[in-house]
Amino acid sequence: MKRILLAVLAFCITSLTFAGCSNIASQNALVNFFEYEGVQSISDIQEIKLPNKYSKLCSSYKFTYSSDGYSVKAYISIPLDCSSENKKSCLLYNRGGNSRIGLLSDTDTAQICAEINRVVIASQYRGADSGTGKDEFGGADLNDLIKLIDLCESTFDFTDIKDFCVAGVSRGGMMTYMLARSDTRVSRIVAVSAVSDLKKAYNDREDMRELLKSSIGGSPELLPSEYENRSAICWAEEITTPVLMIHSKYDEQVSYSQAESLKAEFDKNGLACTLITHDDKTHGMHKEDITTIKNWLSE
Repeated sequence: MKRILLAVLAFCITSLTFAGCSNIASQNALVNFFEYEGVQSISDIQEIKLPNKYSKLCSSYKFTYSSDGYSVKAYISIPLDCSSENKKSCLLYNRGGNSRIGLLSDTDTAQICAEINRVVIASQYRGADSGTGKDEFGGADLNDLIKLIDLCESTFDFTDIKDFCVAGVSRGGMMTYMLARSDTRVSRIVAVSAVSDLKKAYNDREDMRELLKSSIGGSPELLPSEYENRSAICWAEEITTPVLMIHSKYDEQVSYSQAESLKAEFDKNGLACTLITHDDKTHGMHKEDITTIKNWLSE
């Protein structure tokens, strides 16, 4: 019984400490994001309780927004010193995966925000995390990301649209290239373990083929233009913003050769592009990559 009471007491102390960290962040934050409830179809705002290492630097919220009439879930993390008088630059973070695979956690945007001191915003994409609509793996769901840029530009009074940066991992890297091609507000992009040749990804990954056919509507042979539209290697000359690429040499999910081929195209076009290589199999970010991104954004 004594052990049980001690365990309960320890749990209560931990819970109160954790909650206290979040409350401190709320009290110290200059931006009250709840003020945007009902503005531009923003709804269901929830504050995220963050670990102390993040809450002392930023506040985070999960919310619902409207894109093409669908309800889409998103996260935003805001530096504590950010305000309408002290606006911060933004970074749009594009997750990998699809639908329920690779969903953002409550701390993903906070981790980046705490390191780079920018407002970090991210979408779960339509059709995921109780959102409505269908994830088309780079189809109309690209509008879910454009809508977040719209909000940063015209709705949030604490964001500075200048030097708007976009970073993405895996499928999110693919969508980052697509955004850079289609939206002139994007100033710089970061692509980590990024898909840049979706036809090659389809051929390399037998386990992905049914998912891609279901999301896109068919195979590369049946719908070549759909796969080309999602493949930066097919329109590399249309990317004009500086690029930071990060890719592991032995990545088994997205071949390193995709990064090499796209980098060669960027070099041929005279685009400012830096390729950071890791000698391992990691698919996604390494711990040190956020610092690398921070330093690159500061250049």
